[in-house]
Amino acid sequence: MSSHLLVRSLDRGAAIFLVVVAAAALLVPVFNLVVPPTASLHLPTYVVALFGKYVCYAILALSIDLIWGYCGILSLGHGAFFALGGYAMGMYLMRQIGTRGVYANPILPDFMVFLNWKELPVYWYGFQHFPYAALMVVLAPGVLAFVFGWFAFRSRVTGVYLSIITQAMTYALMLGFFRNNFGFGGNNGLTDFKDFLGFNVQAETTRNVLFSLSCVALMLGFLVCRGIVASKLGKVLIAIRDAEARTRFLGYRVESYKLFVFTLSACMAGIAGALYVPQVGIINPSEFAPGNSIEAVIWVAVGGRGTLTGAALGAVLVNYAKTYFTSGALAPYWLFMLGSLFIGVTLFLPRGVVGTLHHWTALRRVKLSAAAEDGVAAALPAE
Repeated sequence: MSSHLLVRSLDRGAAIFLVVVAAAALLVPVFNLVVPPTASLHLPTYVVALFGKYVCYAILALSIDLIWGYCGILSLGHGAFFALGGYAMGMYLMRQIGTRGVYANPILPDFMVFLNWKELPVYWYGFQHFPYAALMVVLAPGVLAFVFGWFAFRSRVTGVYLSIITQAMTYALMLGFFRNNFGFGGNNGLTDFKDFLGFNVQAETTRNVLFSLSCVALMLGFLVCRGIVASKLGKVLIAIRDAEARTRFLGYRVESYKLFVFTLSACMAGIAGALYVPQVGIINPSEFAPGNSIEAVIWVAVGGRGTLTGAALGAVLVNYAKTYFTSGALAPYWLFMLGSLFIGVTLFLPRGVVGTLHHWTALRRVKLSAAAEDGVAAALPAE
């Protein structure tokens, strides 16, 4: 993917999106670390962590929009890839605790000592090294997506059937990770992290660096997705979305295209989960819950399917609303409000917020162009 193609693929909306994210990556740490706590512009550290969580959700929404908005693959199991990336990072963070745990065991995490485990499981080997953990952040969800997609797409499972089996996949993983003998902390998950690359994860500076890294990951993920959808590969993906049978008839190996984009999307979701864990301080099996994956699809629908910027915006807006409404008297009714929001968007804004704005802008340009042509025609002398 050449830099020339990336530059050509950036319209004004995409450029504005990148500028806003870059500005946030720079200004949020300044407002937290430089601005005095007594000033009105000061951002508390917990707000920085909250913003970092929103950015990670935006990366997850981008990964879903890439396969759903441009290839027509509606996955209701992307929360599984997000959680696997989070667990890979959590395993690295747990190995960094060492003797500072409750039981002061230099090798075994506290939950393993509590359960009378005598030695570290083989699949925990190597997670004391960050490069290995970073590789597993991408490899674990990527391999799962590749294997799952190989069987699903080769069997030509599409539509609602594919959505159901992706949901079944994440539910099965949730049940497995809840078991203590899986070696991932059972229902308590992994928590009580101390260090990230030698830095205290609770320190203000570390939290700000993690937020900025999340913003950089969001921008890179956006550029990758934008480059894909603007290339010939993206045109094939859109053709598969709109007319899969016709695309296959023209000689394209539809299954290979689907498998590639589905695996890439899973890797992006894993990176989002890995950045999410050190900022929230915990990863447990509840992240595999099918409801989380469904909620992520709602973010994309609200922001605008097939727009990329809309997917990220929808993730931020819906999660901000969730934070606001679940902290007061309306907390018990949040799920009803979320369902109503999805129904309302489906009925009245089927293109989502950004998609509707793009549609209105296109209609306005058509009207202005038609008015200009009429004006030129009126000014011409009659023959």
